[in-house]
Amino acid sequence: MCTTCGCSNGARAKITDLTTHKLQRVGEHDLRDAYVRMPQHDVDHGHDHPHRHELDPAYSHARAHGTTIDLEQEILAKNNRLAALNRDWLKDRNILALNLVSSPGAGKTTLLEHTLRDLAGTIAISVVEGDQETLFDAERIRATGCPAVQINTGTGCHLEAEMLAGALKQLDPSPNSLVMVENVGNLVCPALFDLGERAKVVILSVTEGADKPLKYPHMFRASSLMIISKIDLLPYVDFDVDACIAFARRINPDIEVLQLSATHGEGLPHWYAWLRRQLFSEV
Repeated sequence: MCTTCGCSNGARAKITDLTTHKLQRVGEHDLRDAYVRMPQHDVDHGHDHPHRHELDPAYSHARAHGTTIDLEQEILAKNNRLAALNRDWLKDRNILALNLVSSPGAGKTTLLEHTLRDLAGTIAISVVEGDQETLFDAERIRATGCPAVQINTGTGCHLEAEMLAGALKQLDPSPNSLVMVENVGNLVCPALFDLGERAKVVILSVTEGADKPLKYPHMFRASSLMIISKIDLLPYVDFDVDACIAFARRINPDIEVLQLSATHGEGLPHWYAWLRRQLFSEV
């Protein structure tokens, strides 16, 4: 996971406000006025020579594995503290934040474009776009008239709570509004990182395998809604909708399911009704 590949260890993100094209770098020591940082503890063991058992390969592997687990727990614990601050900030303003997650190319941006155009004037919506590089998706969103902030994670494969805090500072969403976060295309790491959102919405296109919920159980367990997208392509692909839903509910019995085609409009009214229920429901 990320603590092994290192993308959460000192990674820096670029946040671009598409309204002003202002770019801000967010890293380990930014946003000090938003968060109180936890102290760092440096341990000096007083010697640097290896013990006899440290030369044993089995011991070295176990020690490295233990260090990885400790680092993972530290990173996730820090992220969860910052996510809780985001959640309180959003709740105080009655802002609904949704975290859209999927594999690359599942149709998140296309769904957002149609949603923003169809709901324009009825719900105040702003968008946070997450990608490793480029401003393409945020520019597509801004073309709908919606405020958008792009977060480029560089080597990072997911958004984190601190990145969202920086994006919210740029967006300054109005009270009683909706913030849609389009996460980096990845069904693994975003499942582990709470951003402070109300819910995760996982999007699975029919061009993918129906067994994705079983292959990536953490994501489907963490999500409140599964959207099966691109259903207009069902006649041309081998995708068992019933099996996919059964697999998802084997992992998460409470997950809701919607089927839609953003390009053809099929199922979009049910998606909009779901959004309104979330927006006007009590937390």
